[in-house]
Amino acid sequence: MTEAQQHKPSRLAALRSALEQGSLRHGHRLINSLHPAEIASLIESLPPARREIVWEFVDPEIEGDVLIELNEEVRAELIGGMDAEELIAATEGMEVDDLADLIGDLPETLNERVLHSMDAQDRERLNAVMQFEEDSAGRLMNLDAVTVRADVTLEVVLRYLRMRGELPARTDQLFVVNRHDRYRGAVDITRLLTEDPEKTVGEVMDSSIEGIPPETPAGEVAKLFEDRDLVSAAVVTHDGTLLGRITIDDVVDVIREEADHSVMSMAGLGEDQDMFAGVVTSARRRAVWLSVNLCTAFLAANVVGLFEATIEKVVALAVLMPIVASMGGIAGSQTLVLIIRGIALGQVEQTNARWLLVREISVGLLNGVGVASMVGLAAGIWFEAWTIGVIIFAALMINLTAAALAGVGVPLILKRLGIDPALAGGVVLTTVTDTVGFASLLGLGTLFLT
Repeated sequence: MTEAQQHKPSRLAALRSALEQGSLRHGHRLINSLHPAEIASLIESLPPARREIVWEFVDPEIEGDVLIELNEEVRAELIGGMDAEELIAATEGMEVDDLADLIGDLPETLNERVLHSMDAQDRERLNAVMQFEEDSAGRLMNLDAVTVRADVTLEVVLRYLRMRGELPARTDQLFVVNRHDRYRGAVDITRLLTEDPEKTVGEVMDSSIEGIPPETPAGEVAKLFEDRDLVSAAVVTHDGTLLGRITIDDVVDVIREEADHSVMSMAGLGEDQDMFAGVVTSARRRAVWLSVNLCTAFLAANVVGLFEATIEKVVALAVLMPIVASMGGIAGSQTLVLIIRGIALGQVEQTNARWLLVREISVGLLNGVGVASMVGLAAGIWFEAWTIGVIIFAALMINLTAAALAGVGVPLILKRLGIDPALAGGVVLTTVTDTVGFASLLGLGTLFLT
């Protein structure tokens, strides 16, 4: 990084400075020099009061592009402050797939007006996209795919493209269809330009490139793009009809949303949650998840309460309880994260779950022997009672085994029940390791020390 780059203020800092100094012209120029996605990121990085000021700076012709880049909560906040005419103007000229995402956030009274403001062809295209479930290939696709027939020569195709004048953005291949619009394959633009122009499309096309069914979940679409290094892909019905195409820019958005979901779900938060939302709103959302954790904490506390008499007689067990619980929690969390990641990547299924379970139990036992031996030796020396050392050794081994079982089993069970493992897995795992850890340590202590 050069010295000039190191001292260059961030755009957010420059904007904040312009707002504080009342330099509205400079702020307007700064905002509209950015890409719509950068403007959206900038707006999300500001408190609500300043968002309204910045939004006023955004030129009307790019408002729709900025809205589609915002997370749902901030987008709804800005839409709520816009009048009907402004919203209708913002939707003009938007890509059909982007408009399909935005129209669901508009007031119902405006939906009909937006549809009537579109020409018949665009309205038909929008309805074609809207019929599919959200977060599916059908909702990700756009309908601007360029198609050719297999029996025409490359020279004819090149003349056709020159007559068009321009190609849709991110066009890396043309889709080959028959006279009934049935998808047959694709021809790469580079082959189109470098092969003998007398050859037909059928001679140079790749018929092995499969289309993506419109019902395919967005996450699976992202994995297909990753595995096959795709820039674009055809969306094809089960009877082979070509509907449209998905491009890499839409898939990148899916990957980012899934990453946000994974991180936020671990804390029980939504990926679209506004970082600058009001105190009351944020507190209310988090209170739900805290209440769930509180209930599970009471379950673990109840286990401890069953052994109250033992704790009174052997205070050393109370001192050692956090060690057993925390070691189980850490080991279980490591397994849990690996399994959830494997599920997200499509690598973990019922067919290989048993092998993973055996592997994780073996890892837990191997680590357990080393860790439990050190803890047991230290406890025996500390309390001058080797019985206590043996008891905590056994409790740690039991809890680490339980942690491995829960780390593999909990996300698989939650997935089968239709519950997001990233959202609920941590709470269930902690409950298991705390309960088993306390019960094993205090149960063994009751059995051998009292």
